[in-house]
Amino acid sequence: MTTFLQIDLPALLGALLAALVCALVGNLLVLTRRAMFSDALSHVMLPGVLVAFLLTGSTAAPAVLAGGVVAAFVAAVLVHVLVRYGRVDPSAALGIVFTTLFAAGIVLMEQSGAARTSFDVHHILFGNLETLVWAGASGPGSLVDPQALALLPASIGHMALSLAIVAVVLYVLRTQLAVVAFDPVFAAASGLRVRLLDLALLAATALATVAAFEAVGAILALAMIVCPAATARLLTRRLDAQVRWSLAIAATSVGVGYAVAVLGPPALGFPIALNAAGTIGAVSGVFFIAAAALQRRDGVAIAGRRA
Repeated sequence: MTTFLQIDLPALLGALLAALVCALVGNLLVLTRRAMFSDALSHVMLPGVLVAFLLTGSTAAPAVLAGGVVAAFVAAVLVHVLVRYGRVDPSAALGIVFTTLFAAGIVLMEQSGAARTSFDVHHILFGNLETLVWAGASGPGSLVDPQALALLPASIGHMALSLAIVAVVLYVLRTQLAVVAFDPVFAAASGLRVRLLDLALLAATALATVAAFEAVGAILALAMIVCPAATARLLTRRLDAQVRWSLAIAATSVGVGYAVAVLGPPALGFPIALNAAGTIGAVSGVFFIAAAALQRRDGVAIAGRRA
């Protein structure tokens, strides 16, 4: 029991919180056909997070968050300039900006020496779930011991706070964001400040991505933004139901993926566990494939449940 509390519980909590915060913003990104925007965002954040790390010497949440958000807004401005003044196709502009900034971040990481610290490419892509260890756990009593709980990895608290902030922002703006998502032309005609709402969604996405970036890496963050929301969209057309489905799918992906990563290899005779973040992301993709296959095989029944 103590081993589970020390090793598995922190990793599960970190993955769960990251998956939930990413799934929340993912619903609106999927509805507005900007799912791959999260891919671009996870890449453009690298130079911002890296510069913040180099300036402060710390990977603490405030510095990392500030660097990531600044990088996200810089990228958004660059895309806007290319589209408006350079007359570049929006998808091409997005691809140019995020690949260029990501490559610049890699070069800066190598030249600055950050690649020889814990801030390396492996950490960026696959996260740090396996190093989330609860050193203060000494048994079941630790779950109600304030002193032991204070020793939980700091990134878990950061992600919990990010989840709370994103949930509040999206709840307060849920009606306006839903109108923009389903009918942006009507939203603009009815007087809604579409650009400000887009900015709020960008900020929420940046916060979710940076929070997940710290523990689970870019791959799982992207998978959790896109896959649960896209899977839920196959099951319902109601936004409130879609959000509930996406959260349930995200949580289930974490549980199943972590179990497969940790228990699967020993059961098959392999001594080394799989990367937990990558396995969770793969499981979320499998869930989407299963939902799509079920919809194709039984389309009438699925369509009937979309109410």
